[in-house]
Amino acid sequence: MKLETKIYVAGHRGLVGSAIVRSLKKSGYANLLLRTHAELDLTDQHAVCDFFDQEKPEYVFLAAAKVGGIHANSTYPAEFIYQNLAIQTNVIHESWRQGVKRLLFLGSSCIYPRDCPQPIKEEYLLTGSLESTNRPYALAKIAGIEMCHAYNRQYGTKFMAAMPTNLYGPNDNYDLNNSHVLPALIRKMHEAKQRGDKEVIVWGTGTPKREFLYSDDMANACLYLLEQPESGLSELFNNERPPLVNIGCGEDLTIRELAAMIAETVDYTGKLVFDSTKPDGTMQKLMDVSRMKGLGWVATTSLRSGINSAYQSYLEQA
Repeated sequence: MKLETKIYVAGHRGLVGSAIVRSLKKSGYANLLLRTHAELDLTDQHAVCDFFDQEKPEYVFLAAAKVGGIHANSTYPAEFIYQNLAIQTNVIHESWRQGVKRLLFLGSSCIYPRDCPQPIKEEYLLTGSLESTNRPYALAKIAGIEMCHAYNRQYGTKFMAAMPTNLYGPNDNYDLNNSHVLPALIRKMHEAKQRGDKEVIVWGTGTPKREFLYSDDMANACLYLLEQPESGLSELFNNERPPLVNIGCGEDLTIRELAAMIAETVDYTGKLVFDSTKPDGTMQKLMDVSRMKGLGWVATTSLRSGINSAYQSYLEQA
């Protein structure tokens, strides 16, 4: 990509999109197309068509999505499947229609079967049953991957799908009902410290293991993919399998260990109580990141350093 290339970042205000914008600006890209939801409703097919007709972006990062944790997925399954299907269908189709050179579709590790082998390789997609608590969201994302693959095969597009592991960082969602586990624990422990609470309740048994990636590392990986010469991405564009690549750090820890690390960062000294009546979700979701390593990219932010940065960001927006 040239520095003056017209780049559309869909979902630029969210955790993923804002990190991508920071990475692009840091690398010198200045011709960025950014629209808020109020300015452009991506579930509106006609509005998306008009936007692409008018702006004609050359590259697209599709980071817009309805996201949330176990509680949000269980409470709003219809919104999760409808909104995500609509957003990605409209953006991917219009990207093809306008001749976008490359598109990167952002998914989630929940696309993989609940009980697949660890670490999770890209080829495990569609080899088993999904985790029931977020199946509507996962199915929407799987449809997006297949759509990229289908357009590549039929029309010769260069659309890719990146599956990040659990992300956290600046502009995260700290709503206790709808957020993911790491930001929820940051808020819970910060507020408990302020109130002087003697204990904090953590959902589940604390035994599931999760992998976490700092959002700016993820954004750097996404930009790295779009900047690669086509010869370096031949494995993604051979059309024999979905153009799918995992993005993660390749290491995980238990929720109990994560909670203890966050408590230390926040300086909360009370007791951590694990509520086993609440769902654990999938017991382990460690990504196999050998494909990204083979392309020459590895994560650089340690979890402890990332949590500290995330907490400082939370304090600034609290």
